[in-house]
Amino acid sequence: MTKKKYNISVEATLEVIGGKWKCVILCHLTHGKKRTSDLKRLMPGITQKMLTQQLRELEDDGIVNRITYNQVPPKVEYELTEYGLSLDSILSALCNWGEEHIIRIYGDKYSMLEDSVLNK
Repeated sequence: MTKKKYNISVEATLEVIGGKWKCVILCHLTHGKKRTSDLKRLMPGITQKMLTQQLRELEDDGIVNRITYNQVPPKVEYELTEYGLSLDSILSALCNWGEEHIIRIYGDKYSMLEDSVLNK
């Protein structure tokens, strides 16, 4: 592993969970194991290629576990690792800030958020 110097520690955080989709994937996984098809259904805007790439990166960083079941047809699920679970307070803070931002800009979060288990 190459040593890298960061200007500020938040860069290290964003290197792992930054981008459009990783936090969304992680929020869904805080509600339990998910198959790739479950995540794709919950995030209709993501391509299969991008979902696979993001899951691999999160797995490489030790944030998610990929569980392969030895059965036919093959079954794969993803879950947060113990290390991944340590992101819970960060993810909650991001969701809370986003809700407040939506209310500030649009007045009503329910008209702006999809009907989802994450938006209850």
